[in-house]
Parts: sequence; structure tokens; C-alpha cells
Amino acid sequence: MRGYGPGRLFGPRARLRWVHLILGGALLMPYFLLAQVGVGMAAGGVNALSSLPLILASYAVALPLVAVTGVFGLVRPMSVAAVRAMCAVPGERLAEGPARSWAARGRASAWWTLHLGVGAVLSGMTLAVPPMAVTLIALPFVSGLRGIPRELGWGGVAAEPYVTPLIGAALLAALALCVAGAGALLARAAPVLLGPTAADRLAEAEERAADLAVRNRLARELHDSVGHALSAVTLQAVAARRVLGTDPGFVREALAAIEDTTRRTVGELDAVLGLLRDGDPARADAAPAPTLAADLDGLLARTRAAGTPVTVHQDPGPAGDWSGLPAIASREAYRIVQEGLSNALRHGSSPVDLRVRLRRGGPSGPRAHPDLEITMTNPPTAPDGREPGREPRTTGGRGLRGAAERAALLGGSVEAGPHQGGWRLRAVLPLAGTGR
Repeated sequence: MRGYGPGRLFGPRARLRWVHLILGGALLMPYFLLAQVGVGMAAGGVNALSSLPLILASYAVALPLVAVTGVFGLVRPMSVAAVRAMCAVPGERLAEGPARSWAARGRASAWWTLHLGVGAVLSGMTLAVPPMAVTLIALPFVSGLRGIPRELGWGGVAAEPYVTPLIGAALLAALALCVAGAGALLARAAPVLLGPTAADRLAEAEERAADLAVRNRLARELHDSVGHALSAVTLQAVAARRVLGTDPGFVREALAAIEDTTRRTVGELDAVLGLLRDGDPARADAAPAPTLAADLDGLLARTRAAGTPVTVHQDPGPAGDWSGLPAIASREAYRIVQEGLSNALRHGSSPVDLRVRLRRGGPSGPRAHPDLEITMTNPPTAPDGREPGREPRTTGGRGLRGAAERAALLGGSVEAGPHQGGWRLRAVLPLAGTGR
């Protein structure tokens, strides 16, 4: 067992804990003054501060009052802040925020009562012991002080004045030991009484999960918008460089497509970075995002300008009127189509066949709610399934995982992989309960 050396009794940590105890004593004073009024009236209208028994009775009555006020939710964060600042207790062992359950409120009330109760005793000792100890230490050297022991009834001490400095030093040492012991007691009790409960841990886990969901959403937006733009711009620049001297018209079209792509992507990037900078999860769903209804034609045009032929089949109608889709379904469908086209740009320039249709019935009978089905097929241009110099397809990277997460948010699914010698991405998005 470690002892109490000079550093542990008078070091910075001990001094801070001493201040913490004195603050507890100061916080008890309003309760104590209220209690002593009641005790004085119960004792016949006398001053409760006039005798030690009444003072102790007032102290005993004040503690239940302290316990009652300790159940308020804001008591715990205030206590935790003081403990972190002055008791050298690791922050991860203490709870965050107001007490959420009655069990947590009860523990916070117990801490509040312990802190103020012990702090009041140590504050009284701090006020009384040092003057008494200094008087006893100075007694042999100051003749005017030698009558004090007789006035206090300490005749034996007055007869042996050389003993008083030892008694004074012992009193100071005892005070330091009491303060160090009380500070250590509170430091040990703090994680028990102010530590997180099961409800706190559950709430913290839910907050982390919500924050992670928002971060994943923003990461998907960045990956899909910036990744597609970089793939399209790269291929458009390569195609323009190859025909720079022979087809000026194509070069102008490619440069115009690059300008349009980068302008749109900068706008989307600025919106996402603004959300990250503000740190407001509630704004994540309100961020402007392209939709299938408003932006599919532009996406197809930019993909074709990069040199990848795209054939589109849309139901309803050849032009695809998707204005009736729920907003979230239209937004997530656009991103899934964008990811499929990005894969086509990265892994080859063979034609892409895109089919977007509203399924109103299934193999087992009519559906109560329709589904949106997106199918993209990309046949290979070489026996190994890729063009020379292009990276081979894999079973799915970040983009495909992001597409699967988008579909899962709506209760749907995404399948991607080799299909009849080529590559197919198929997504099904249920429209039931997605709202507008």
C-alpha cells in the first residue's frame, strides 16, 4: 500500500483536491443555514449556532436536503466537470451529459451528498485547525499567548510550553492527512457514482451510430460525385488529346463536357464540405443532391461525351418521366446509376445498356407497392473482359458497397458481378413508405 509522502500531501493534485473539498463545503452552506433555522425553531427559538449539538443537528438535517436536490439532471454534468478538473480522474471513466434514468440520478445524488458532506467537515477543519496550530507553535516564543491554554482549560499544556509546537505540527499533519484521505476517497468514488450507466452507454452507442450513419452518407456522396467526375473528366481529356489535330469539333465538345462536369462537381463538393464543417447531422438529408427525375439526362450526356455509348430503356415512356418518384428514391436511384456508369468508364468503353423501369407486379401476383428496378449491363470488348490498358473488374469496391448501402436504406438490394460474359449491376428499390 502506498503511503502519503510530501508530494501526495502537498503536491498539485492534493492541493486541487483540497480546493474541491472546500468548494463542497461552500456549496453546503445554503443548505446548512436553512437547516439551522429549522433546528433553532424546533429547539425553542434559540440560535442553532450557539452550541455544538445544535450545529451537528443542523448538519444532519442539511444532508437530506442536499440529497433531494442531487436528483436534478444537471447536477451530474456539473459534478463531472469539477471532478475532471480537480480530482485527477480519467475522463473516460465518467459519464457525459445529464443523468437520463432514475438510477443515474440516485447515484449522482449520492455523490452530491458525499461531496458536500465531506467537504463541509474538511472546510470546518481547514478554518479551525491552522490558527490553532500556529498559536500552539508560537506559544513558547510569544509571552502574550501563554494565557490562552489556561483559558481553554489546557493547564497541562501551559505547564509544559515546549510541547505545544509538537502538538501544533501534529495538528497540521493530521489536517493534511485527513484532506489527502478524503480527496482519495472522493477520487475512488467518482467513477462509481458518476460513471456511465447501462442507459448512458446505450445512448452513447446510439449517438455514435447516428453520427457514423451521417458520415457514411457524406462519404458516399463524395465518392459517387467526385469519383464519377474524375473518371469522366479523365476519359474526356484522353479522347480530346487523341483527336486534337484531326477533330476540333469533338475537342470542343469534350472541353465543354469537362467544364460542365467540374462545375457541377464543385457545387456538390462545396455542399458536402459545408455539412462536414458545420457538423450538423440534421442538415445531411437537406443537402442539395441530384435526382433521377431532374439530372439523369445530363449524367447520360456527360458519359457519352467521355466516349462510352449508352443505350437507355425507360419505363414509363421513352423519355422517362420520373417526377412522380419519392424524393429519396429518386436521389438514391440517381447515385446508383451514376456508380454503374462510373464503373463502365473506369473499366472499359464498351456499350452500356441501361434499363430503368417501374415494376408494378411480381411473379407471385400484383404488388401492393411498386418497385424501381435498375439494370446496367456492360459486355466485354476483349476475351478477358476488359480493354487493353484498363484495370479488370472486381467483385465490388467502395462504390458498389455504397450503392448496396443506398439500396439497403430503402429496403432494397444491389447485385453486381459477371453476367453472360460481361458485367451486370441490378438494383431493386422498394417505393413503399419512402414518402416524398
